[in-house]
Amino acid sequence: MPHFDVRIHEEALDGTAEPQLIHELTEAVVAVYGERFRELVVVELFGIPDGYWGEGGVPSRKLAPVVTLRLREGAFALPQFEKAPAQLISALTDGVVAVFGEEIRERVTVHLVSVPSGRSGVGGELV
Repeated sequence: MPHFDVRIHEEALDGTAEPQLIHELTEAVVAVYGERFRELVVVELFGIPDGYWGEGGVPSRKLAPVVTLRLREGAFALPQFEKAPAQLISALTDGVVAVFGEEIRERVTVHLVSVPSGRSGVGGELV
């Protein structure tokens, strides 16, 4: 199950950005892996309060979203999706930029985290 954590300035979450961001990130996964993945995507948005985000040792108000996608390890290496990591990073960055504007592109960070087989579970069961 593709699972996103997005950390972003609380002020950027204004009631209209949230559904757009959830939509754009889901579409990015679908663009790489196909429609069958749509129902599997989970997106969690975490607003970071003003003063709790810093760059260079000082608090910063620059919008710099951090997108973490956790996905089973095998999904990053499937032969039919051989360029999946690069495609995901590009599509996810484009999705965030579609919501917040081109001026933040250079500050969008994407982490792809692979979950090894047998290291996750749903409903109390190993998957």
